[in-house]
Amino acid sequence: MGRRALLLEVDSTERVTAWHAELLRRRAAGRLPADAEIVPAACTVLLDGLADAAALAAELTGWRVPPAGTGGGPLLEVRTVYDGADLAEVAALWGVAVEEAVRIHSSVEYRVAFCGFAPGFGYLTGLPERWSVPRRATPRTSVPAGSVAVAGPYTGVYPQASPGGWRLLGRTGLRLWDPGRQPAALLAPGTRVRFVPADPGAAGTGADAGADAGGPA
Repeated sequence: MGRRALLLEVDSTERVTAWHAELLRRRAAGRLPADAEIVPAACTVLLDGLADAAALAAELTGWRVPPAGTGGGPLLEVRTVYDGADLAEVAALWGVAVEEAVRIHSSVEYRVAFCGFAPGFGYLTGLPERWSVPRRATPRTSVPAGSVAVAGPYTGVYPQASPGGWRLLGRTGLRLWDPGRQPAALLAPGTRVRFVPADPGAAGTGADAGADAGGPA
């Protein structure tokens, strides 16, 4: 990334979230360049656009970074039709009925930990570890846009049709990525997400932004 960039490596997504929040606070306070890019991933945070990356690297060792809080961030409610091709299989892996699997997945408040894979795709954390499921042994050559899926500890929504090996729970009509919209991506790190079960006829109604959060970021 060049001499103006710095990559922080940590041991968990939770620590990524904590570091990301701390770096955003310091940038807002003027302690980092206003135009510095801060990009979280699964176990790294990239900073780019630094005046002196080496000096900041030396300074970081003395920072005390508290755990990230659970509040804050805009809330996006995603109306979802739970009729995915892998829903019954996921329910079996969890050892519950299909109706209970829907209740489990939709009862969690998720948070976008980081984005990647495709424009508009967010990796959502929040599902307890005991509900983690492996990816499909054979990925699908095409997953429809709007598919709500799980893999490992993450939940995600496919922003456009693409190959994929995540297990499909349902679908939404929400358009996650639209280059003609501002912002183009509805899901950004820190956004809170809730999946709201909907009837099949409601799949195209998209999502609601929480009134207390001021809409999606």
